Amino acid sequence: MASITIRDIPDATKEALRIQAAQSGLSLEAYLRHVLKQLSCKETTANINILDIAQQCFGTKHGIDLELPERHSRRSSVTFD
Repeated sequence: MASITIRDIPDATKEALRIQAAQSGLSLEAYLRHVLKQLSCKETTANINILDIAQQCFGTKHGIDLELPERHSRRSSVTFD
């Protein structure tokens, strides 16, 4: 198995993690291993569909209806000599 070393963790952060580990009945190392394993199994943002996000943000609930003018005729074609 691989090992990871994390440096410069604030003392308050380490203490909070140690307390959470103790409340879970685990050592700090076992608790962090469990948390990292759970985080690595979650879906990544790459699986998010941009169209779903656009629909949520700009869909019918958040949009407006614009009146479109009638179209009468097409522009005349351009001919090149």
